Amino acid sequence: MKKILLSFLLLFTSLTFAFSQNSVVTGKVTDQKDGSALPGVTVTVKGSPTIGTQTDINGKYSLSIPTGKILIFKFIGYKDVELAASGSVINASLETDAKVLSEVVVVGYGTQSRRSLTGSVSKIKGTDIENIPVPSLESAIQGRAPGVYVQAQNGKLGQGIQVRIRGASSVSAGNQPLYVVDGLPITVNDFSSNGASTNPLVDLNQNDIESIDILKDASAAAIYGSRASNGVVLVTTKKGKSGDTKITYNQYYGFSKPTGERKFLNSEQYVTMLREAGAAGGYSTASVEARLKRYAAGSDNYKTYDVNTNWQDAITQHAPVQNYNLVLSGGTDKTKFYISGTYNDQKGYLIGNALNQYSLRTNISNQANKWLEVGVNLSLSRTKNYRLSNDNQFSTPEQIVALSPISPLIDPRSGLLSGVLDPTTGAPNTNYPVYYNPLINSANSYYNTIDYRNLGNVFAQVKLLPSLSFRSEVGVDILNTSEDSYSGSLTVRNSGTSNGSGFNSSVTATNFNTNNFLQFIENIGNNSLNVVGGMSYQRQQNDLNSISGNQFPSDAYKKLNSSADITGASTTSDAYSLLSYFARANYSYSNKYLLSLSGRIDGSSRFGDNNRYGFFPAGSVGWVVSEENFMKNQQLISELKFRASYGITGNSEIGNFPSRGLFAAFGYAGIAGARPIQLPNPDLKWETSATTDLGLDIGFFNGRLSGQFDVYLKKTKDLLLNVQVPATSGFTTITQNLGKLQNKGLEIQVDSKNLVGKVTWSTSVNFSINRNKITDIKGQVITGSGDAVNRAFEGQPLGVFYTVEFAGADPANGDALYYKNTDKGDGTRDRSTTNDYNAATPVVVGNPNPDYIAGLNNTVTYAGFDFSFLLQQVHGADIYNGGGQYMSVGFNNGADNQTIDQLNAWKTVGQVTQVPQARLFGGNGVSPSSRFLEDGSYVRLKNIVLGYNFPKPWLTKIKLRSLRVYAQATNLITWTKYSGWDPELNSDAFSGNITQNYDFYAAPQAKTITFGINVGF
Repeated sequence: MKKILLSFLLLFTSLTFAFSQNSVVTGKVTDQKDGSALPGVTVTVKGSPTIGTQTDINGKYSLSIPTGKILIFKFIGYKDVELAASGSVINASLETDAKVLSEVVVVGYGTQSRRSLTGSVSKIKGTDIENIPVPSLESAIQGRAPGVYVQAQNGKLGQGIQVRIRGASSVSAGNQPLYVVDGLPITVNDFSSNGASTNPLVDLNQNDIESIDILKDASAAAIYGSRASNGVVLVTTKKGKSGDTKITYNQYYGFSKPTGERKFLNSEQYVTMLREAGAAGGYSTASVEARLKRYAAGSDNYKTYDVNTNWQDAITQHAPVQNYNLVLSGGTDKTKFYISGTYNDQKGYLIGNALNQYSLRTNISNQANKWLEVGVNLSLSRTKNYRLSNDNQFSTPEQIVALSPISPLIDPRSGLLSGVLDPTTGAPNTNYPVYYNPLINSANSYYNTIDYRNLGNVFAQVKLLPSLSFRSEVGVDILNTSEDSYSGSLTVRNSGTSNGSGFNSSVTATNFNTNNFLQFIENIGNNSLNVVGGMSYQRQQNDLNSISGNQFPSDAYKKLNSSADITGASTTSDAYSLLSYFARANYSYSNKYLLSLSGRIDGSSRFGDNNRYGFFPAGSVGWVVSEENFMKNQQLISELKFRASYGITGNSEIGNFPSRGLFAAFGYAGIAGARPIQLPNPDLKWETSATTDLGLDIGFFNGRLSGQFDVYLKKTKDLLLNVQVPATSGFTTITQNLGKLQNKGLEIQVDSKNLVGKVTWSTSVNFSINRNKITDIKGQVITGSGDAVNRAFEGQPLGVFYTVEFAGADPANGDALYYKNTDKGDGTRDRSTTNDYNAATPVVVGNPNPDYIAGLNNTVTYAGFDFSFLLQQVHGADIYNGGGQYMSVGFNNGADNQTIDQLNAWKTVGQVTQVPQARLFGGNGVSPSSRFLEDGSYVRLKNIVLGYNFPKPWLTKIKLRSLRVYAQATNLITWTKYSGWDPELNSDAFSGNITQNYDFYAAPQAKTITFGINVGF
């Protein structure tokens, strides 16, 4: 009996084992197009969705499944694949699904597929901007993304660049976006000492950039909390890929020249008009002739116009541009590397201006084992900028146009440069020519800035569970900036020091950052969940030392240890820290219904004790209509998704100590002491912006035509403003949260594949409108710099031009006329004219903010040839020509050479003209008014490229992987009605949130043509 029972037991056990036996299946999932590994692919058992796993970073998986089952492979952006588990190794190759928006975009602390995205993000590929010969990445992305307005200050190399994402969100705090490189928020402080800002982003090598993702709405950006109101720019650098080691060498060479020049009076016109202006201004003929003779270096040849100097030509130089880049990349399934070295040398077209740079980048990652990945991203660079004076200095090159054409370039009395030495006394000339000659600076002074930058981070990612991972990043951005300048004895007319003056400064900015966060990814049936949560800590410290001195033995001694008179020295240090906690959850049901929630808590040392921490939440939803059953049988619409988001972001870009009561040292009668210099405000907090965004993503004809459309409303409150207080308190202002403004707009991006096959032709168009308005600053009127024509006040866009309205010349006597514009009490204004400037009422006469911006990019390829061009447009932005009160007023403000339009000045009774009578020092029409305001709209051929890729069979014979030659041009043609040098400008001496589009001898952008070769081994 026992034997029978034992036999039944063994039989039952065997049957149970047979029916329940599982087998372990392994394999690798790859992209059908190029065979690259696909990480994060969901692998499940058909009919048993709870049995599953995901592929690792190398596309590999391992799963225990019942025998005889079918595996389902799913990945967003690819078609599902079903394979029978017929063996122990099941590899899968997935095909991209044209009906799915599969582009991967980088978001805060992770990535998302374009299809699952519910926020507003613009992506720019690194291949679109590599090898473009511009000083920094902002210029390279200009015109390529809707809602992103990029404006350079001028054509000097290394100068600051203004970037506005969906308009300006602040009146007095920072309006620049937050820049994050490989997860590290980088230093963008301006440490320039000459009044013209420099651009810290010039240290980044754009050839090392894989992609740039611009987070525009609160749903996308709120995970960066208190720093995200101005948008976030995420820069991802290139990484190595498994496979053979690739060596790529790229080189280009070219030259630059100014995009535009202004036309000024020649010698005959200058002499004739100055004589007329002198007579009209009440000067005797003898005094006018004496002035002309002095400007002509004591010669009478001004009467015969023998000298006709073109001073604009004198400040331009041969401007070669060269760049050399060598890249090694590759790796195995375990270790991947990318190593890049670049030498970049640009000489500006303005004499004395140049930029020289060395950079090295090393990105390495290692899959140490199945659960641990480690890596490092490191960039080292040295950038030397041979700088120039700011736009508001006589020594800046563009102000040379003030010199008269009858003044010779070389003074015949001394044989030296005009204005160098007085031929009578032999001392530095302080009286000739009209003004200081900027060419003297090019040979007798220098002003150099050198940046050494270490930017990098290390990371470790641990796979705790199949669906749960932990990532830790530690990064540092160390920027050391030194300035060294010397003005020789010949510059006395400009520097005011007869025996030379020197200046030296050094700044070390140490920016430490660490991110530690968990990520949970799980797919169960039709449900997909991606959750990120963690903390971040950042601390930046800036240490500055400076010293200046005069009285050097001779111009052979240029360092400050030779100075006999140390005139000043300074040592300062400041710092801030930011502690943050953040979380984001993305949920998807059936790839149709999308939900995203995020939140961040920021604590900043910059704000008052009562408001040290802030909370910044955001939420968004999406509906992928094209995945609904009722859309399956139609062929017209391949993608259709609606998006909606709302969130709150902050702006903390102010100084480090505005909430504190500050004291400063001072001395009295030889006794050291301290005095209060700032009132405390313990309630000071962030500016906050609440943004609502409605979006539509749509595609037609199996993805051949696609578009993204967004409308948004961004309301900012608690503006950080300096508010006036009664002077009886001992202070004049205190920083408070006061005021509101808003931005609302429309963004459109349309991409099309016009031709596919042997000939490909693709087009990308972007268009955006933004309307900015200050809604409340408690009746304050805040003026900008320059002529104070830019204003900030309620009911108007930030920076509007507010001045009297010019009405042309009086036909009766040539006086400058202005509209009175006084309020008549019935809602209308008095439009009669007056020649009394003070009798005219200032009004809003213009707006520096554009009506719209747009970009058009076309790319065509055929038989190895590729051709592309980018058109960039800015429409409706007004420009105020602040230099016009000297160069375009018919000698009414001095003897500066005049623009050619002044030949239309009033001369006879009854003449109708917009140019008042020329009167030497007569002050006729020189006061700030709409006379100097112009439409700054323009269309620019921003970039054009023609290249050829040699055929593979040819290259195989010479053992090359690839070979491409190309020609490229930037800023090649500009169409504009603006009479100035360049419609894209902002004087580097007068710029800011309020002072916009103010032209004061701002040098034009550079037009650059290069020829290059790219070789792959």
